Amino acid sequence: MITIKSDREIEGMKASGAIIAGMHKGLRDIIKPGISTWEIEEFGRKYIEDHGARAAQIGFEGFEFATTVSVNNEVAHGFPRKGLILKDGDLVKVDTVVDLDGYYSDSAWTYAVGEVSPEIKRLMDVTLKALYLGIDQAVVGNRIGDIGAAIDAYVTDENGFGNVREYIGHGIQPTMHEEPAVPAYGVAGHGLRLKPGMTITIEPMVNVGGWKVDTSEEDGWTVTTEDGSWSAQYEHTIAITNDGPKILTSQDPEFDAKYL
Repeated sequence: MITIKSDREIEGMKASGAIIAGMHKGLRDIIKPGISTWEIEEFGRKYIEDHGARAAQIGFEGFEFATTVSVNNEVAHGFPRKGLILKDGDLVKVDTVVDLDGYYSDSAWTYAVGEVSPEIKRLMDVTLKALYLGIDQAVVGNRIGDIGAAIDAYVTDENGFGNVREYIGHGIQPTMHEEPAVPAYGVAGHGLRLKPGMTITIEPMVNVGGWKVDTSEEDGWTVTTEDGSWSAQYEHTIAITNDGPKILTSQDPEFDAKYL
């Protein structure tokens, strides 16, 4: 079932989203060569709890951590690890879900550790732009397929990267995963029609190589690229409104001015 949110509910989600945004901005200062991915987890969990919220991933289907921290060829759902020390040139994806007084928000971001290669910088730039191309299609009257078609055309056709298909965006609120499914691929003009009050995540995951991925048999969570190529991800929670898409997890009001 897809629920239509009131203005009050969207404002509650925006307050939750502001906590995620603040956490991600704080991570910019601590992610550097020499730290462990466990230190990212500790920072994220403390930031969320210090702001009166709950890290909603903890306990979800047995997951034990406030954040997922995925490095290099890990696409998503990586476990934070005390023994995994970041080095110059690494690529880190951090994802979390925040519950503030029953209002959920979800956002992932990709961070360069020190100086990354030109190829990896281009991967990051393409993935971030793909997110915003998808957001631009999230308008009343469009369809879910319009979002995915815009992302896939840019990622695959224009830039030759692999656009992950197995893991996708989703509706959010009143729980972290709701209908509808929001793939980062699709056919323009097809799929569910977007209506005011819907809240969804858009989250392209883009690989340097092919789009296929594997899930760890050891931990049952960590997703890696099948061919070992590196991967990037960016994700925002947005609301569909009559005034256009509204980003509820914005980190930069100036950059996102048209979406606020």
